[in-house]
Amino acid sequence: MPHHPYADILPLDLGDGLHLELRTRAGAPEAHELTLRNLDRLREWEPWAQPAQSLTATRTFTDFVLALYEQGKTVPALIVRDGHPIGSVSLKLDPATATGELGYWIDGAHEGRGVVTRAAAALRDAGFARGLARIEIRAAAGNTRSRAVAERLGFRLEGVLREALPVGDRRHDLAVYGQLAAEHPTPTERAPG
Repeated sequence: MPHHPYADILPLDLGDGLHLELRTRAGAPEAHELTLRNLDRLREWEPWAQPAQSLTATRTFTDFVLALYEQGKTVPALIVRDGHPIGSVSLKLDPATATGELGYWIDGAHEGRGVVTRAAAALRDAGFARGLARIEIRAAAGNTRSRAVAERLGFRLEGVLREALPVGDRRHDLAVYGQLAAEHPTPTERAPG
């Protein structure tokens, strides 16, 4: 099995008791409970949250993303505070085109504290450091919190795909943000904090 180019970044210390950790099968029950606590919020914007959520489905999803991780096609991380998951962040990878796509969500009790921005920035930085040419963030046009993360990270709104995101019985417009390696700030150019 080839060495995963991101194997050395996780776990990653974000400071203030926050870490990014690779999803594991052993951690599936706690990740499942986190999802259940936030299901109403997630169902507003996420197609994957629409069906009934079971522990078996969470384990199956975990196995699926870990297989993709071993193939170098994703970095599926949990945002962990003091040993417990409080959110999810992932970087889907397309090695053939040297592009990635960030996805994220956070427990409602931890929203609005900059945690997702820090977690997404860490995976973005790792992606560009390992040779990605472009990273995207896609969010429902009405999901202002998710879009604000992209904008805080310096991603540029490149367009809105009309009714491209089916969520339940609705179709949302999809805002597509992009950042190129050439636009990625170096550590000395980044704003403090």
